[in-house]
Amino acid sequence: MNMNLAIEMPGHTEDPTPRTTDVRPVPRISIHAFCESPEFTATIEIATGDRRMARAHVNIHHGKITAATEFYQSTATPNLIIIETRLIGAQLDAALDAFAEVCDASTKVIVVGYVNDVDVYRGLNNRGISEYLVGPVDEMAMIQTISNLYADRTSQFGRAIAFIGGKGGAGSSMVAHNVAWAIAGHFDNDVMVADLDLAFGTAGLDFNQDPTQGIVEALGAPERLDDVFLDRLLSRCSDHLSLLAAPASLDWTYDLDERAVDQVIDVARNGVPAVVLDLPHVWTSWVKKTLLTADEIVLTVEPDLANLRNAKNIVDLLRQERPTDAPPRLVVNKIGLAKRPEINVEDFCAGLDLPWVATIPFDAKLFGTAANNGQMIAEADPDSAVAESFGQIAHLVTGRGQVKRQKPAGKLGQLMASLRGAKNA
Repeated sequence: MNMNLAIEMPGHTEDPTPRTTDVRPVPRISIHAFCESPEFTATIEIATGDRRMARAHVNIHHGKITAATEFYQSTATPNLIIIETRLIGAQLDAALDAFAEVCDASTKVIVVGYVNDVDVYRGLNNRGISEYLVGPVDEMAMIQTISNLYADRTSQFGRAIAFIGGKGGAGSSMVAHNVAWAIAGHFDNDVMVADLDLAFGTAGLDFNQDPTQGIVEALGAPERLDDVFLDRLLSRCSDHLSLLAAPASLDWTYDLDERAVDQVIDVARNGVPAVVLDLPHVWTSWVKKTLLTADEIVLTVEPDLANLRNAKNIVDLLRQERPTDAPPRLVVNKIGLAKRPEINVEDFCAGLDLPWVATIPFDAKLFGTAANNGQMIAEADPDSAVAESFGQIAHLVTGRGQVKRQKPAGKLGQLMASLRGAKNA
């Protein structure tokens, strides 16, 4: 058993409520959990379904330490064993000594007990227990404990930030690219934009880049993909922003393997603090998995009925499949489009039971000029309220805290946008 003990104390003051996006995914390991109580069984079941545990293979057993000892007399031990026990004192010592006889030296062990006593910690440490948690333990504490056992804290591990639209043309790619630019510019953080709309992606146009290779080459050779190979495929857009461009070509069809997409994202996350995933408006197995396993999700919509329906479907899915994660960040785009009836922003958000983080007025001149010149909004008009909105979203998705929520753009906001456009003409 591993000789590494890190005590989880109730009321620990270093980071009592860590952001869930700071918990690294658990690698491909085998885990066996031996549960005495229905409550702890439910905790393990919920943890197993969490996106950070997607690669781990978990088996849940109902029984005590003695059941685990008997089980491994004829079966090799996995990478990690989690044991719930209510034994104390000499009984616990004797049970663990017997268990150690059948446990491989390379196997890590987490014990969940119900005694908060320093002598218990020391005794378990002497027996080589990897972690001791005082129950009851919630699913996020369990996931973080497992993650901490296997994470290499000396290496960089970035956030995967997925951007998706409520409908095609809602402006999700535009938001993704401008937020990436804001992260790189405001925080001097390295950012990689992965344009996953292989046939129709616009990242190359938006960043005024025309690379000869990009994400197709990475997806086509996942077995040889590493940071050196990936770096050769990147197009440099600024000192801190790189692009993994889509070919935007119809010469081939693109039926992606979700394992290849996973590999590209993993390698990218090991190299930069933020990976912006520009997802196409399609629904395939790899899009769904990429969305569900992202650290942050930004959902861009227009204020109309089709976007409301689609956004509700996406939000409901995320709430069901990601119960331990915060809901997506909602961006309402193209507010005030001339002669178009639209749903009031407050009513739109009430229909989703989700607040907005930014509302972006329709400004044909500003956005058209930026798109035609291969510029970001902050380059075309650094003082615009829209550029400020992208900076606010950048703060949120990088975990730099909450920002003051802007008011939805009404007639005055549209008028001011028009005045800014006339001034810049």
